[in-house]
Amino acid sequence: MSLGETYVTVLGWVGSDPDFKEVAQTPHATFRMGSTPRQFDRALGRYVDKPTTWFSVECWRGLAQNAFESVRIGQPVIVTGRLRTHEWTDDAGEQHSRVVLEAFSLGHDLTRGTTTFSKNPPKLDSLTPTPVPDPIEATASPYPADEYSVTSLPLTAQTAERDAA
Repeated sequence: MSLGETYVTVLGWVGSDPDFKEVAQTPHATFRMGSTPRQFDRALGRYVDKPTTWFSVECWRGLAQNAFESVRIGQPVIVTGRLRTHEWTDDAGEQHSRVVLEAFSLGHDLTRGTTTFSKNPPKLDSLTPTPVPDPIEATASPYPADEYSVTSLPLTAQTAERDAA
């Protein structure tokens, strides 16, 4: 976390399907998100919508791939990230800017519905150690197989008596 940056959590609705591309071999996904606050109007006796705030949400790396595969237009989401202002000059020389929400975390808003989760498979590369197999499935021995014979240990008193006879 850096000083002077604005971190926010926004609840809203996905306004466009995610667009996926790789930037310098790094996965990147973007989509639009609208957040419309509601307020109770006593004069009308009901809730009324306030103006919608629109965000461009940017996701990077694994979050980008998961967002591209999981998020669809119209779905309710919760996004946590930092606000950035993207500024540029167009061909006519006019200055433009837009607020970008660089996401750290993204998920479906479960107050509005249900979802199903699937865990990503582990990534294997030179920096990641090889996954250790489950001890129940491990059959390795600390000694080479041809040097020592393997004898089963008696598991019950009846097994010991039967082997002794």
